[in-house]
Amino acid sequence: LRAFNIRPQVHYWSRARLPFQTPHVGSSQHHSSTFSKIEENKDNKSFSSERGRAEIIFSLKNEVGGLVKTLKLFQENHVNLVHIESRKSKRRNSEFEIFVDCDTEHEQLNEIIQLLQKHVNVVKMSTPDNSCLPEEGRASPQLQGLMDMENVPWFPKKISDLDMCANRVLMYGSDLDADHPGFKDNVYRKRRKYFADLAMSYKHGDPIPRIEFTEEEVRTWGVVYRELNKLYPTHACREYLKNLPLLSKYCDCREDNIPQLEDVSRFLRERTGFTIRPVAGYLSPRDFLAGLAFRVFHCTQYVRHSSDPLYTPEPDTCHELLGHVPLLAEPSFAQFSQEIGLASLGASDDSIQKLATCYFFTVEFGLCKQEGKLRAYGAGLLSSISELKHALSGSAMIMPFDPQITCKQECIITTFQDVYFVSGSFEEAKVKMREFAKTIKRPFTVRYNPYTQSVDVLKDTPSIHSVVEELRHELDIVGDALNRLNKQLGV
Repeated sequence: LRAFNIRPQVHYWSRARLPFQTPHVGSSQHHSSTFSKIEENKDNKSFSSERGRAEIIFSLKNEVGGLVKTLKLFQENHVNLVHIESRKSKRRNSEFEIFVDCDTEHEQLNEIIQLLQKHVNVVKMSTPDNSCLPEEGRASPQLQGLMDMENVPWFPKKISDLDMCANRVLMYGSDLDADHPGFKDNVYRKRRKYFADLAMSYKHGDPIPRIEFTEEEVRTWGVVYRELNKLYPTHACREYLKNLPLLSKYCDCREDNIPQLEDVSRFLRERTGFTIRPVAGYLSPRDFLAGLAFRVFHCTQYVRHSSDPLYTPEPDTCHELLGHVPLLAEPSFAQFSQEIGLASLGASDDSIQKLATCYFFTVEFGLCKQEGKLRAYGAGLLSSISELKHALSGSAMIMPFDPQITCKQECIITTFQDVYFVSGSFEEAKVKMREFAKTIKRPFTVRYNPYTQSVDVLKDTPSIHSVVEELRHELDIVGDALNRLNKQLGV
């Protein structure tokens, strides 16, 4: 302890084992007052007014040597640790949270905070009256990453993290409600369990299992395919009509053949970077939207019950492949979907509900105007013969899409919607959703990195600076292209 400038007379280690397995020393009674002081009274100015004092909580993975490496940062930067404690993380079982009370010069404190951000997740920080922060705004750009992250819900940071939330099915899967058309059909229920087991065992990077669909399943698909294709020329938006034939060309989508999800995923990846992930049934809005942030669409692989081919109480492969996939192959629509997903990461439950409602009335039941006529782009409409007719019949209530209004509308899944929302274009809807996303309260923003298929959490100057450097490079490429074009045109 002396090596790290920790004053022996005031140090305390909690009973919880530390990341490098330090034996328990000190009092046997577990104290939480120090942690609660910084968590519950972060705006209270009763902390020591001593110049250069700060209290920091940061999290560490439970691994050998983790704490020693971090404490060396304090030692090497001549930061004196007055008090230190540990406890199990409230957010992740695999991590510990470390509390440190520092006593040092302001400049050294700023430096150690920046170094910490590069090695650990700083959960909270508090200083007496923010005395070590600049006067203007009381927060330097270097300290933006230290905003309160304690109450931010967990969210996936990389595409493989979806393995941790893709199996949290809320409805259906292999369990069917009593009013489901296949509830009393034991053969159908057994088949649904087969599909559910395949989806639940799927991991990122695996090939999607190919299915040998039964004759009954293909007949059911054929009825839906045939009847919907009668309506598409007069009811579907132009982007849908452009991409639907591509699904036939590259994925063998026909009236007598159900496309394989692996082929569909490969097709989408080449068109827009979206991929398919099989899922057993309904996910929570948070988990489903999180997938969109990584351009992953959670897709069912089972077919609705044959007793009523034109109705399904849940999304099935007819809905996914005929409703969603053709538009996920459209770049502007794919980006619109992803931006809703990115806005959801780390958002509060209330914000998730608003985003999910906006998604419902756009991606599922959205309308647009083309050549002065209403056209459908929502998958819920494009996969439902009766509601597609109703929405464009002239008798349905139509309102302009405005996220601030749309997010308050009730979503109905048992009958037709009370109202449908129309946008001039995907681009118009995307701009409105971007502005709406800015109103969501988060102590950070996120940016998708397509090279690593991960999200960068922008909460401090170094992370923002990295983005700026990438943008400069992209602008340099654009500038070079313009110069070459001007030379060709003699400008």
